[in-house]
Amino acid sequence: MNLPLDLSSSNHWLPLVMFIVVSSITPGPNNVMLTASGANFGYQRSVPHMLGISVGTSVQLLMVGAGLGAVFTQQPQFYTAVQWLGAAYLIWLAWKIASAGRMQTQGGRVQPLNFWQAAAFQWVNPKAWLMSIGVVAAYTSPQAYWPSLLLSALLMPLVNYPCISVWTLFGSAIGRWLQSRRALRIFNAAMAALLLLSLWPMLAVKI
Repeated sequence: MNLPLDLSSSNHWLPLVMFIVVSSITPGPNNVMLTASGANFGYQRSVPHMLGISVGTSVQLLMVGAGLGAVFTQQPQFYTAVQWLGAAYLIWLAWKIASAGRMQTQGGRVQPLNFWQAAAFQWVNPKAWLMSIGVVAAYTSPQAYWPSLLLSALLMPLVNYPCISVWTLFGSAIGRWLQSRRALRIFNAAMAALLLLSLWPMLAVKI
């Protein structure tokens, strides 16, 4: 299928790529969790977590583009419910991160998020919703809506994964210096606090 000129030229996809880069690499719940995952489990064990984020955001983008965003616009109470559900889940995750150092024992170890858990998390992640809605609103073409939506969904994981990898690698590098239980507990507590702080600006934004 030959894409229309506005989709195949850099005038369309370059601004979209820049938007995904900025949205993906800036601090937020996903990146805070990946930093903690990298520090606690290393990069390799965090790969399913990262893949779940990248694929999950792409699927979410397709669903928003298919009409879910319009439902939230017409029924804002649904979006509010998603926000509060996401806030509750993030608070629980913050507690899990903060207690990760204490929960590691000789007989067992806290596990990183798997692919499906990370993908499902995007549906209660306010930043992921705002990112998907932003792409649909600003970077789809009315003249070629579905091709432009599919292009956006394809670019999302390709651009998102390298960006979030930076945070996991950062956490993994820090983890090499966190050999003592006390240092790891302090780091995890700081990550949990940042995760909680990330809630405020996102919950304040309304569609």
